[in-house]
Amino acid sequence: MAKSDKNAAIAELTGKFRESGAAVLTEYRGLTVAQLTQLRNDLREHATYAVVKNTLTERAAAEAGVTAFDGQLVGPSAIAFVTGDPVEAAKKLRDFAKANPLLVIKGGVLDGKPLSAEEITKLASLESREVLLAKLAGAMNASLSQAVYLFAAPLSQTARVVDALRAKVETEGPAAPADEAPAAAADEASTTDVAEGGDEN
Repeated sequence: MAKSDKNAAIAELTGKFRESGAAVLTEYRGLTVAQLTQLRNDLREHATYAVVKNTLTERAAAEAGVTAFDGQLVGPSAIAFVTGDPVEAAKKLRDFAKANPLLVIKGGVLDGKPLSAEEITKLASLESREVLLAKLAGAMNASLSQAVYLFAAPLSQTARVVDALRAKVETEGPAAPADEAPAAAADEASTTDVAEGGDEN
């Protein structure tokens, strides 16, 4: 490969590392062209799967500040450069590796942090971004409904109390004001005393 071609390839790989939210290094020894094409198609919505030259990839990773693949770029290598949902990409790689054991997931990087093969498997077991967002939206809707209920409940209870008081007033008549009630009771007592005293005389 001419030097200019190498530099162009390194620049392209460097750009892919920088533009990707995640990248997964695999070894594809023994897989057929048809199988690799299938994997590319499986990943298409979430990542681009590229067969890479190890020496050029080492230089590109170094230029992009990626250290996760240090010492792992040996044998026939291919990298899934993830620009979509990393969980979905990890699921696709895991499922393909189960069906095609010749694909070996060696490691990866997510938001600049190295991931082991085991961590990528754990990532694949998580729920996708869409599912998490749907659950979050559902939780928020439930919270809003609860908030509306909590705000509405005291109002409805107050309305019921007011209606009950109104019905009681209509049935029994208005109650005497609190400050007038003792005076009315005192007047009634005085009238009674006078009447009783008149009877004694």
